[in-house]
Amino acid sequence: MRPAGLAALLIAVSSLVACHTGARTGQAELEPRGQIALTFDDAPLGDGAFLTGDERTARLIATLADADVHGAMLFVLTENIADQPQGPARLKAYAEAGFQLANHTHTHAGLSGTDTDEYLAGIDAAASILSDYGNTSPFFRYPYLDEGRTTDKRDAIRAGLEARGLRSGYVTVDTYDWYMNALAAEAIKNGHPVDMGALGAAYVDTLVGDVEFYDRIAQATLGRSPAHVLLLHENDLAALFVGDLVKELRRRGWEIIPAEEAYTDPISADLPYTLFNGQGRVAAIAHAEGVFKGSELISPDEDEDWLRADFIRRGLLPAE
Repeated sequence: MRPAGLAALLIAVSSLVACHTGARTGQAELEPRGQIALTFDDAPLGDGAFLTGDERTARLIATLADADVHGAMLFVLTENIADQPQGPARLKAYAEAGFQLANHTHTHAGLSGTDTDEYLAGIDAAASILSDYGNTSPFFRYPYLDEGRTTDKRDAIRAGLEARGLRSGYVTVDTYDWYMNALAAEAIKNGHPVDMGALGAAYVDTLVGDVEFYDRIAQATLGRSPAHVLLLHENDLAALFVGDLVKELRRRGWEIIPAEEAYTDPISADLPYTLFNGQGRVAAIAHAEGVFKGSELISPDEDEDWLRADFIRRGLLPAE
């Protein structure tokens, strides 16, 4: 059950987000930077602290349509479909709205702690379920971006994907948007007043910072900006603020492109010979080439203590 007064809060969300967006879009456009695609993991997630699953799906579809964003990709956690009363309908709505549906395993098992055959069986189970939906795309994303801690396991899954006609749904920009969503839910659960403008600013500022962090690594390693792939989750913060995020990325010169187009970048064929894969393809290439140390390849924003402190600083959580 939602806390009392949340319904009224939600009524005000649209106007607050609009005000926040207007403040950002009033700034001058910056020089062109590059291209980036939006991808969302773990769909369809259940009800959140701010929105029901149905509300979230409708809002994401409407927001990206209004923002003229096409070809976003959902990496579907297929066990979630049956767990949600409207799971099948929500997934069909996404597909009919032009979202590409891709494989994220059936149970979200991490490869490091899972037997290779069991892991491949989870991929096959997800593929079978997804075959009932339209707009599927032949990409697979590792849960937790975990490609294994041994070369034997890593290479066995890579071979298994190739045998199944699946390509790596890698990311180039890792984020902790999932933890930000958890912090916002914590505030609501504990009855802390949530300033939606401040929450939207935290979401946009943090994710734009992640984009710029990993692009700097790309520039230093590749000598260019690849077509980036941004990791998001199908959660409440995405539904509430992805429109703000798109506007700010465009203001900074980023072109939003379909995910399938991003996956035609030359780095899609570069499978780095490293076990450092948890921060995405660009960081893995940089690690394999020895350009940076591992700790230098993780955005400062990908730290739970830092994010909690930032929420407290912005008044989104009470001071401890």
